[in-house]
Amino acid sequence: MPCNVVVLISGSGSNLQALIDSLGYDGNPARIAAVISNRADAYGLQRAQRAGIATELLDHKQFDGREAFDAALILAIDAHQPDLVVLAGFMRILTPGFVQHYAGRLLNIHPSLLPRHKGLHTHQRALEAGDSEHGCSVHFVTEELDGGPLVVQAVLPVTADDTVESLASRVHQQEHQIYPLAVRWFAEGRLRLGAQGAMLDGQPLPASGHLIRT
Repeated sequence: MPCNVVVLISGSGSNLQALIDSLGYDGNPARIAAVISNRADAYGLQRAQRAGIATELLDHKQFDGREAFDAALILAIDAHQPDLVVLAGFMRILTPGFVQHYAGRLLNIHPSLLPRHKGLHTHQRALEAGDSEHGCSVHFVTEELDGGPLVVQAVLPVTADDTVESLASRVHQQEHQIYPLAVRWFAEGRLRLGAQGAMLDGQPLPASGHLIRT
C-alpha cells in the first residue's frame, strides 16, 4: 500500500522537489497526494503541478486568527487521507491543536543541528557562535518549536572561509538527501514515534537522531 503524504510549503519548494525526485525509485512506497501552500506566489506549487500532483492554496490572511486557519488546514489535509504530513519550508507557527491532530505523523526539517540554533537565521548564528560543525535536522513535530524528537541529522564541517551563503548552499544539499530518506523510512514502516521518542526498526534512536557526516 502506498503511504499518502501531504506536503505543506510557503516558498520555492526545493525540499519538495527533492521529495518528488525520490519517488518511484527502488519501490519507494511514499506517494505525495497533495501540496498545500499558504502563499499564492510559492514556486513549489508550480513544481507540484509539473509533477502532476494536486495543489491547493489556503491563504492564512483570509482567516481570523491562527486557530481558524489551522482548523481549515486540517480539513484540507484530511481530505487527502494522509499517513504523513511533511513541512517543507512552511513558514507558519502551528497551533497545539494542529500538532496534536497529527501527532506521530508530522515531520519537519530545520537548517541547524538541533537543539542548537532553533528559529531563524541559523547559518549566520552558527558562524557568529564559531561552531566547528553545522548541518540540518529532520524531526517529529511537537508543540515545542523546533523541539520534537530527532530522526536524522546531516553534519558538515564549518570551514574558515565559509560565508552565510556558502554554508546555506551546503546545508541545502544535505537537506535534499536526508528529508527523502526520513520520509521513505516512515513510508516503509521503519520510522515511528514511540513513547520514548523516535524509533527506527523498532529501536530507539539516540537523542541526536541518526547522524550522517559529510
